[in-house]
Amino acid sequence: MTRPVEAVWTRVICKQPGRYIGWPTITRTRAGELLAVFSGDREEHICPWGKTHLVRSSDDGDTWSAPQIIRDSPIDDRDAGIIETARGTILVSWFSATSFESNPAYRDYGTTLTTETREQYLGNWVLRSEDGGRTWGDPIRVNASAPHGPVQLRDGRILYLGVGKIDGERAIVAEESTDDGRTWNVIGTVNHPPATAHRGLGEPHLVETASGKLVGLFRVGGDHMSERFLYQADSDDGGRTWTPARLTPMLGFPPPLTRLQDDRLLVVYGRRLDPFGQRACLSDDEGVTWDSKNERVMQAAPNDDLGYPASAQLADESIITVYYQVHEPGEKTCLMATRWRL
Repeated sequence: MTRPVEAVWTRVICKQPGRYIGWPTITRTRAGELLAVFSGDREEHICPWGKTHLVRSSDDGDTWSAPQIIRDSPIDDRDAGIIETARGTILVSWFSATSFESNPAYRDYGTTLTTETREQYLGNWVLRSEDGGRTWGDPIRVNASAPHGPVQLRDGRILYLGVGKIDGERAIVAEESTDDGRTWNVIGTVNHPPATAHRGLGEPHLVETASGKLVGLFRVGGDHMSERFLYQADSDDGGRTWTPARLTPMLGFPPPLTRLQDDRLLVVYGRRLDPFGQRACLSDDEGVTWDSKNERVMQAAPNDDLGYPASAQLADESIITVYYQVHEPGEKTCLMATRWRL
């Protein structure tokens, strides 16, 4: 059973006419400012022109700044995540790719990229800002990549659960930083269960529960969207070891997690199966069970090019969730948000 969320409002927060926007993340700073990042100024879902943009709001999402470009490499910059660390540093993550070369329209551009350019820019990255996102340091290479980036734990560590490599082979890695995002070290991995090994876990996100347990959720592949249920793995030792990933009842992806002020866990995800749209689900027992029988419907969408939602809770306990989708027929995708209450 599904039911609509109690929406305060839904609105477009960034539209770039004729251009494509995708894969946003949002965070709320301790000063109460909302910061959202995304890949924008694109021609389409996969192209060479993706740039990492940031928009900000000082009034709980009622109004937003014009987009600020914070990363523009010669290749495609995608899947931006953002957090504010305990020291007040803004940390943005993303990955840069050349998958656009599989499209004949961009092969000529690919031939202009030198080996040196590819080595310099390809990979997974984080950027640090110590002045609220006004200026940024040099990119820092990391092992992990996931659409919504790392999280900070109560012990001060920043932990990144993402797709990376171990001995040159693809793996789900838990990568930590103990120095506010300056350096990173892989401390654990998550095993693919035999039933999903051929499809692979991907696009994970994690949350620390009130008891200190870590809950990670994962997208999986599949021949049809009806098979794309989220998987879950847990860690009781700070991310060093994880339970085998297991099936959940939630259909959609990817799975950004938020621990709410009442300690319930919230996950939001995009549904790319008709009826299309943004969905949400809650757990009141630290992820042991998920209330999929009361799945929330946040916003309908006209097609399956949508999702990658992410949430932040405001001071009044309402929630703001950002996501991307088509707003008006015939347009390319834009950045939208819904403010809602439980």
